[in-house]
Amino acid sequence: MKKKGDSEFPTKYILFILTFVCAACIVLSIIYEDFGRPVKNAAATVVIPIQEGMNKVGGWMAARSDDLKELRDVMKENESLKKEIESLKEENTSLLLNNNKLKELQELLGLSDQYSTYNKVAASVISKDSSNWFSSFIIDKGSEDGIAVDMNVIGNGGLIGIITKVGNNYAVVRSIIDDSSSVSAQFSTTQDTCIVDGDLKLINEGILPISNINKDITIADGDMVVTSNISSKFLPGILIGYVKEISNDSNNLTKSGYITPIADFAHISDVLVITELKVNIEE
Repeated sequence: MKKKGDSEFPTKYILFILTFVCAACIVLSIIYEDFGRPVKNAAATVVIPIQEGMNKVGGWMAARSDDLKELRDVMKENESLKKEIESLKEENTSLLLNNNKLKELQELLGLSDQYSTYNKVAASVISKDSSNWFSSFIIDKGSEDGIAVDMNVIGNGGLIGIITKVGNNYAVVRSIIDDSSSVSAQFSTTQDTCIVDGDLKLINEGILPISNINKDITIADGDMVVTSNISSKFLPGILIGYVKEISNDSNNLTKSGYITPIADFAHISDVLVITELKVNIEE
């Protein structure tokens, strides 16, 4: 705390002196041109770099603002293109499915013409077992459509299987590749009989076993194998597949080998059910 005897310089005097000095500097700079030059130079030396730096910062920020706006436009356009691509993918998938469906229906139509002597009902697969192969599957036609147990099922160019169970609006099909399947067949070239068995392991290699072949007959790879006349359940003359390899058995009395089935048992979606039973035709 100041004592009463201390002198105090009033603040208003300081302001008055500073104002007077500034006014004098202004007057002198007007009268004498060289008077303010050092001050101007000093100010320029400090201010100009700062101004240039601020200009650069402002320019950089303006450029980034333009870049951000352009980026937003690009992102918006990219999002629009993504939606368009997804739409095109869906449309393309739909077209492929429709094309595959049309192809299958055309194949069924050709197969129907091939076996025109039989009455048939078209059906679609609605369920299958858990394996990769259509060894057993369900179709969307049943007793209300004239379907009965032991009716033959064809598709993919030939024999697929046989009806084993029927409901009002569905039926279960056991295909010829199932382990429990056995089809009495014959060679189209010689009419000699044989047996085509189901085998879910061998079908992984695209083949099925064929056995009980007379050792004296001549069979070549590529010969057609069809259902035989002596089959108790399968109608005669339905294509099963083609001979792949035949060899003599160890007993030297018969031959056995493999066939390549005509049907694709990995992809079945539509089939034809022949609504005639072998037992009725024989009667």
